[in-house]
Amino acid sequence: MTVDFYRSEPSARTSWRLAILMGANSRTYKFALGAALLEFAAQDRTEVTLEELAVPYAMGLVAHLAEAPQAPSGLQVQESDFLAVAEGEATESSALGHPTDRLLHATVRSIPGMVMQKFHNLRGNTRTAHRFYELTGNSHQRIVHLTPELRTIAQSEQAPGLRAELGARWDIVESSFAAGIGRSLIDEGFSLDWTTLQLTDKRRRRSVTGVTDALIGFQHGRCLICAQPITPGDSTAVDHVFPYSLMQRFGGVSGWHGPDLDLIWNLAPAHQACNSAKSDRFPTPEELHRLAQRNEAIMHSPHPLRKTLQLSLRSMRHSANPPEHWPHFLRQVQTACD
Repeated sequence: MTVDFYRSEPSARTSWRLAILMGANSRTYKFALGAALLEFAAQDRTEVTLEELAVPYAMGLVAHLAEAPQAPSGLQVQESDFLAVAEGEATESSALGHPTDRLLHATVRSIPGMVMQKFHNLRGNTRTAHRFYELTGNSHQRIVHLTPELRTIAQSEQAPGLRAELGARWDIVESSFAAGIGRSLIDEGFSLDWTTLQLTDKRRRRSVTGVTDALIGFQHGRCLICAQPITPGDSTAVDHVFPYSLMQRFGGVSGWHGPDLDLIWNLAPAHQACNSAKSDRFPTPEELHRLAQRNEAIMHSPHPLRKTLQLSLRSMRHSANPPEHWPHFLRQVQTACD
C-alpha cells in the first residue's frame, strides 16, 4: 500500500509523508529528527554539523518528555540509554534553553547509529524513493548534508502543513505509549470531539490532536472534494463524505442500517467553500475513490489511527457479504442509502 500511496502522487513530499506517517514507531526519535531537519532546511542550509542538528533534536524530545512518554510505557530503559539521559537532563536543559553538555554529547553519539540510519526505512524492507540527508565525516567532525529534495519541501507552500502533520503524528504515537491510555486506544481507537475538532481517547475522553492535522497527510494535503491543495490561510472544514443527515432521514441511528457516519472513516478535511457547496449531497465516484485511497493509506499507518478504521470495517461484518477493503465497504454504504 505504501507503493500505491507513492504512485498516486510521486514526489519528495510523498516520500516525506511515508517516512513520517507510515513508518513503525518504537520510540518518537523520528519525529524529533524530522522537525530538526525541516528547521534547518527552511533556512536553505545545505549542510549542518551533527552537533548543530543535535540541539533542536534534543530540545524537541525534552519538550515532549514533559507531556508524555516517548517510548512504550513497559519498556525497560538502562541508565546509559539515550532516552534515560534525556529524561535525566530534561529539567536542566529546559531551564537553560539548550541541551546540557551531557545531553548534547549523548545526542551526538547516539543519533548516527540510531534514528539517522532508520529514518528512510519503511515496512517490508523498503525505503523512501527520496533521501533527505546524507551523513559524512568522522568522529571528530560529522556533517549532515541536506538534500535539495528536503530543502524544496521545507520551503514549499505546504511546509506548515507538513510540520503540523508531523506534530499530530508525534502526539498520536506518544499517546499510544502512555500508561493507561495506550491499551484503550489499541482496543477502541479514536473518537472525535466536534466541539474542539480534536481526536480523543474514547475511554478517557482525553484530547490527543486535531483531526485535520491527523488526517490530511493521508490525503496528500489536498481537499477531498476538489482535490486541490489546502494551503496556509485557507478556511477549512471537516466534511462528512456521506452526509450525516442520512441517518436522520432513516428515522435516526436506530433506523439506519449502515455504519456510523460520524466516525473518522467518513470524515475528511476540505476547503470550507467546497464543504459548503457540497452541503448534503451524496459523494461523487471521484470523492469515494479518494476516500477509499485515504482510508487504505491510514490502514497502513501504525496504531492507533489504523485501529480506529479497522473497527469501522468490522462494524459491517454482520452483513451477508462482509467488506474486506474500503472500496467494498463504501459500496455497501451506498447500498444502505438506497
